[in-house]
Amino acid sequence: MHWSPPAYVPAVLLAGAVLLGATTLLLDTPGRVLVGGAALLLVALAAREAVLRPRLRAGPDGVAVRTLTGARVLPWALVRVRVRSARRWGTTVRTLELETDGTADDDGVLVVLGRWDLGADPEIVARELERAAPGRA
Repeated sequence: MHWSPPAYVPAVLLAGAVLLGATTLLLDTPGRVLVGGAALLLVALAAREAVLRPRLRAGPDGVAVRTLTGARVLPWALVRVRVRSARRWGTTVRTLELETDGTADDDGVLVVLGRWDLGADPEIVARELERAAPGRA
């Protein structure tokens, strides 16, 4: 099982960057700087989304989370899965929290992923992770 944003997201972000880049040809110098900066930001976001696929993967050893610094496996025996809900801007936002306690060799980890990161509702992902965990189903 794995979760990540839909495969078309990096392509759409890159297309937006190309459109903004083309728009800079029609603008004055300050406009070129602002719109060009926005285009570069979209290119960076597209690269991030393409590199961090899949964002979350459940396997026999635990849950693997991909970040910009690499993949990290959180063992099933140590990981706690929780969904948090918060009201923001008049809507309810749910996030998936994966947490491990610290050990003698590790300080512990807290990973927070939202719907954008997972490409699915965090509540559904949490239920599937609980079912996939050995000894918890």
